[in-house]
Amino acid sequence: MVGCSQPQAFEAFFHEKLEQLHKGEENYSYKLVHKEFNVVHQDDAVAVFKENNKRGEQIFIAYLEKRDKQWSWIQTRGAEWNSPMKWSSMNQPPFIYSGTISGDSIREVYAGEELAQIIDVEEGKRFWYAISPIKDVQVMVVKEDGTKEIIDEFDFKKSVR
Repeated sequence: MVGCSQPQAFEAFFHEKLEQLHKGEENYSYKLVHKEFNVVHQDDAVAVFKENNKRGEQIFIAYLEKRDKQWSWIQTRGAEWNSPMKWSSMNQPPFIYSGTISGDSIREVYAGEELAQIIDVEEGKRFWYAISPIKDVQVMVVKEDGTKEIIDEFDFKKSVR
């Protein structure tokens, strides 16, 4: 029964933390899209969540650890749909690489040697993340037709207006 309480305690902590951070913010909403436990070691987790805030719709990944039987929010990265920033990574271990995917042309994503988890967020919008022991790895996608492509962190064509 001990394992049953972990998701409940995690979700209670997660919701309480976001509500504290955004208390009083107008037109703010969020939705927990995905959670995974014991990703790097026992008693840790990642949470993927969407926010609607002043900047519009964003998607985030958070890394959390349980310390002394209490959850702690360790680090977070965010992304926006259709942004020139194609992916980002957390700058302290564990190095979590993540990004958005629009459309269905991408079958797999790798951060270095690590195969990313791809989550369907909503119609035509997917989010990926990979946990790597190595900082500064290349990100590669495998398309539906089998072609492979190294993806730069920024799409310079989109950033030049």
